[in-house]
Amino acid sequence: MPLPSCSENPNKLLSVNRLTTALQSGVAIVDGISFEIAAGETFALLGESGCGKSMSALSLMRLLPDGVANTGGLVVLGAVDLLGLPEREMRRVRGGQLAMIFQEPGLSLNPVMTVGAQLAEVLRLHSPLPLPSPPAPLPLAGEGRKAPSSLALLPVGEGNVEARCIDLLAQVGIPDAARRVREYPFQMSGGMKQRVMIAMALAGQPDVLIADEPTTALDVTIQAQVLQLLRDTQARTGMAMLLITHDLGVVAEMAHRVGVMYAGQIVEQADRATLFAQPLHPYTQKLFTAVPDASRRNQPLSAIAGAVPPLGSIPQGCRFAPRCDQAWALCESESPAWTEVRAGQGVRCHLYVETGREKREGGRENPVTLPPPSPFSLSPSLLQVTDLQVHFPIRKGILQRTVGQVKAVDGVSLEIAPARTLALVGESGCGKTTLGKALLQLIRPTAGSVQFAGQELIDTPYKHRAAMQMVFQDPYSSLNPKMRIAEILEEGMIPARGRGETLGLRGAQPSPPTPLPLAGEESYSKGRAARQAQIDLLLDQVGLARTSKWRYPHEFSGGQRQRIAIARALAVSPQLLICDEPTSALDVSVQAQILNLLKSLQQEFDLAYLFITHNIAVVEYLAHDVCVMYLGRIVERGTVADVLRAPKHPYTQALLSAVPRITGDRSELIQLAGELPSPANPPSGCHFAPRCPQVMPRCHIVYPPVTQLSHEHEVNCHLYTS
Repeated sequence: MPLPSCSENPNKLLSVNRLTTALQSGVAIVDGISFEIAAGETFALLGESGCGKSMSALSLMRLLPDGVANTGGLVVLGAVDLLGLPEREMRRVRGGQLAMIFQEPGLSLNPVMTVGAQLAEVLRLHSPLPLPSPPAPLPLAGEGRKAPSSLALLPVGEGNVEARCIDLLAQVGIPDAARRVREYPFQMSGGMKQRVMIAMALAGQPDVLIADEPTTALDVTIQAQVLQLLRDTQARTGMAMLLITHDLGVVAEMAHRVGVMYAGQIVEQADRATLFAQPLHPYTQKLFTAVPDASRRNQPLSAIAGAVPPLGSIPQGCRFAPRCDQAWALCESESPAWTEVRAGQGVRCHLYVETGREKREGGRENPVTLPPPSPFSLSPSLLQVTDLQVHFPIRKGILQRTVGQVKAVDGVSLEIAPARTLALVGESGCGKTTLGKALLQLIRPTAGSVQFAGQELIDTPYKHRAAMQMVFQDPYSSLNPKMRIAEILEEGMIPARGRGETLGLRGAQPSPPTPLPLAGEESYSKGRAARQAQIDLLLDQVGLARTSKWRYPHEFSGGQRQRIAIARALAVSPQLLICDEPTSALDVSVQAQILNLLKSLQQEFDLAYLFITHNIAVVEYLAHDVCVMYLGRIVERGTVADVLRAPKHPYTQALLSAVPRITGDRSELIQLAGELPSPANPPSGCHFAPRCPQVMPRCHIVYPPVTQLSHEHEVNCHLYTS
């Protein structure tokens, strides 16, 4: 059987041939994958969670968990077979010739060692020249030397360890590296911890770098800086890179060649331009059509039904057949061989062999249509927020006296009309989630007004609680693991009924459940039966089987758990849903399912959404209006067309310039200086002034007033004041 491989290149650094990794029971997790990476080349491994991407990386590093082992194949780095090395020799390779950036930096960094000590440890193990042991003391805060502006690595020698640690942190864009080198991981943000991980990986000057979802948890601005750093390092050193991701925009920006992985196998492989122009495998095609953007606003995304088959239940024949709308009998009985369709592009699919060519146009199609988006509404606002503030006191001393305030939300005003979606975008730490919780009175506002349907909520925290519901970012932590789905959904119905509020979705056919009695088993049973019927309706609405209500949260996939969270919110007939990053942790295919669901529910029940996100593509697809938030304040607002097509505020322009797109036509990146300031000590004047590339003297003196650019577009920026 011919193998998928990169084009033959004498400069290849890493060659993987039929690599197989399996459990002790013999169940394969990675099943015969093959690829090559040349010097200076980036090979992207693309696919959904559960496809085996991260396990492939751990197999190359020989860092497999207990009960999992490499059972076949070759992994050749340079001229050395890594799978045949004794563990003592392999330890010299890890971090030196072969390095890895792990997906979770918070779990990969040692919490009881400073970042400088962890960097020095890598240098001692993998530096070509002898190093002092123990390393010289690291400098005190403020005593560091000036960081170099270039990415060149200094030669490591006697007495140079602390300087090299500072240089490495400066190279990955950490400000004030001389001070940060003495800090512990918990003192850094998620983006900074990821940069420390990158610095540790680059410290050994590796020939091959494995980057496992290096930007998944980062804002788009930080993501753009990290990707640029990797590109610059690669161009300077000729380092090869294996990039593991499910983000097609990152693949379009970074990769030279791409391997698409599904259920432990590589099902398609080609160079980036060929794959993006003409994807062959039905799975690859589905991944591309599942990506949200403005061009698909009036049509549903192409979600992939089902899920990646779990270990031990791989179907006979093609592994993608149960989810493929072009499958036929042969796909269910015979596993497809690898087929070279053209030079440099191969695929594992029956559609591209002689027996299957006539079937290419005969696939099953089940199109779903959505009604067009609701037009702009001039109806009264459902939610009106005016000058909302949420300040948290900073207390010190034995008496816990208040010495300052963390201004998480600092004077926010916004409106949401019925059946409209307002997207709230901005970097992590700008106050988006705090604002969402304050609207629901889950956090007590300090000042301001929140009116829902014309009635004030600040002094009546439980009023309209059922009409406003929240879908949290992590459904697993927001669902009680000890309760079955029926109990989770019913839990919200009982107190709602006790307050005399209407149960169920608007327009639902079954009669409302009877009031809960104070006593009497028979009456309670009737009420419970009505609630169970309502639960069945809810599960139908969110696309889950009715029988699933007797299962626990851990028995569902991430996308299914998010559907359950949405069903729980809908159980009390809300008019407004606050969605806090509901798709940030999901694969593109599962994200498409959730976005289709939210859009169809809005059209059917006139729901209004406050959608908190940093994913601009989701905003383009789902939202009607958008507010851009920076350090507790709204800096620009308007319709999606106005703000995303013609951004005016320098911060909005920087955000949009950092968004990777699958078309590869991203505008020139606008680099922002420094980090997001602390809300405990915001800058005077315009909060964005210290990082703004267009700053003026008055920006440091007074905060800019609102400038009305059009009827629906306004901005807070001195560039547009007279």
